[in-house]
Amino acid sequence: MSKIDKPKNETPMQALQYVCTPDLVNDAKQIIGAAQRYAYHAVNVALVQRNWLLGKRIAEEELKGEDRAEYGAAVMKNLSTELTAEYGKGFSERNLWKYKQFYLMFKNLPIVPTLSALSDAQKLPTVSAQFQQLSWSHYERLMRVANEEERNWYLKETIEQMWSYRTLDRNISTLYYRRLLSSSDKTPVTDEMQKKTADFQNNKFDFIKNPSVLEFLGLPANKVYTETALEQAIINQMQSFLLELGKGFSFVARQQLIRTDTQNFFIDLVFYNYILKCFVIVELKNHALTHQDIGQLDMYVRMYDDLKKRTDDNPTIGILLCTETDKTIARYSVLNENKQLFASKYIDYLPTEKELEEEIERQRMLFDLQAHHYELED
Repeated sequence: MSKIDKPKNETPMQALQYVCTPDLVNDAKQIIGAAQRYAYHAVNVALVQRNWLLGKRIAEEELKGEDRAEYGAAVMKNLSTELTAEYGKGFSERNLWKYKQFYLMFKNLPIVPTLSALSDAQKLPTVSAQFQQLSWSHYERLMRVANEEERNWYLKETIEQMWSYRTLDRNISTLYYRRLLSSSDKTPVTDEMQKKTADFQNNKFDFIKNPSVLEFLGLPANKVYTETALEQAIINQMQSFLLELGKGFSFVARQQLIRTDTQNFFIDLVFYNYILKCFVIVELKNHALTHQDIGQLDMYVRMYDDLKKRTDDNPTIGILLCTETDKTIARYSVLNENKQLFASKYIDYLPTEKELEEEIERQRMLFDLQAHHYELED
């Protein structure tokens, strides 16, 4: 890999220093900003080093097995069970395999300082800190770049240019590296990239929304994704409404996190209907119905069937609720092969579109009345 120059950003200890001025407010802002940068760096370093060290230990353990594939699978299953029982989410078998891949792919980088580096106060900041600039999200994205030369180029550029995760993700997805290589005049390609990723660079703390980081910090991963107070109010009541129908609904989860290899998704409400013997997903959008909404619900239904549905369950049903300024629209979505369930079985047990519309309108009115009441009190 080509040499990576000293990073442009400051080290954590440097970030905590400030110059006293006559302006108290400005000085306070500088101190708070420095503390936030320090916290960002500390969480980032700890998470990345934890995953690298776990991957290293797993790789070392797996080599002891005579039948590596069978032994490795058994090790991962047992380790996942033990760690999840004690530490909670974040230690699924898939994540453990990912940590191992992380170590094997980046084991030659000084992500975790060696004992000799730790004893050398001058060496640690220049050797290891530049790789610690990257969040776990950065490394997860880099791991999906198969070509080593291309991956190393993105690693180098991310550090030197201080790319946010979203900038890195966009550049990889749009083949930025390959387009640069094939362009005789690279300036227009670079200028276009910088223009289209400018907004991504504004918020350096986006990484904190990564569910892996929230799990690492012991924080709930579903507290930051509700779009509006109205949407929250409707979802609050929709859960009770479906349970009170008395038509076989059992509550499963709210804002349920579904992971894929590349992204994380949160489903508003999930129920199980023991009469229909299927999961029922409810998604609410606080805007008019769009093709994207329908496509998203269909994707959730397919993902749920692939990841959660048991062999004796019927295919998952999705209910899409969209609120407009003058009308509420409710739509059902099911897989094509589920036509019989959709056409003949669900009618008696799922709420009708009219019932859903009336419930949403009722909750909208209650919300408006509450808001008006608080305004009068103020």
